[in-house]
Amino acid sequence: MLRPVRCPAGVKGAGCDAYSTDVRGRAGRGSVRDIGGSAAAAVSDQDAMFVKSAHQGNLAEIAAGQDAQKHATSACVKQVGAVLVRDHGKLDADIRMLADKLDIVLPGTPTHEQKQELAAVQAKAGTSAYDAAWLKTQAAAHTKTLAMIDHELNAGQNNEVKAAARGARPVVAMHLDMVRGGTCHAGKDAGMVKAGNGGQMAATTDGSFATAGAVSVAGGGLLAALGGAWLLRGRRRSTHNR
Repeated sequence: MLRPVRCPAGVKGAGCDAYSTDVRGRAGRGSVRDIGGSAAAAVSDQDAMFVKSAHQGNLAEIAAGQDAQKHATSACVKQVGAVLVRDHGKLDADIRMLADKLDIVLPGTPTHEQKQELAAVQAKAGTSAYDAAWLKTQAAAHTKTLAMIDHELNAGQNNEVKAAARGARPVVAMHLDMVRGGTCHAGKDAGMVKAGNGGQMAATTDGSFATAGAVSVAGGGLLAALGGAWLLRGRRRSTHNR
């Protein structure tokens, strides 16, 4: 059922009142909003929850990365911290744009649990225990994030939200490899894996991921074609010489 949407506080004008939609019911009932003639796919409770959780996770990882750069004792952990700030900053910029497009209100801070986890690590600042605690916390956090992403891919309804999840997955997987088992592996950094289309591990529309293996397959096909042309030319020369 369509109904007028009230303008936000302090916002006036025909542009605000010119449309009507069941915005408040969208997330819970999977309705479709229509603003200015452009329709957006249904956003389920699952989709909205994923966007909010992804944003809070990004905030937590950025804070953790910045803290590691200040307090870690090893160059490796400092480097991994810098990677988290770089990548989660990009991912969060994308998720905030998506949230704005889908009218999803984002929390302003990480969760209480995420804040507590960082505080526990910060208590060990300046010691080797800090590095170990930081790595362990990040391994657990990225494992949870991967599970959250996979759940969205399986249960989500909105194609744009699911595309964001697919795009974020290779980034989070790379981060997990860098801290897996509570051991620092800064060398696993493959550079910023572009979210969405492209990147070192690009998510395809069916949820699978094209990795370097795809490049190898393509390269192998090219070599096979060139090899076939070379053999055919050789046979022609042999026949001509006869």
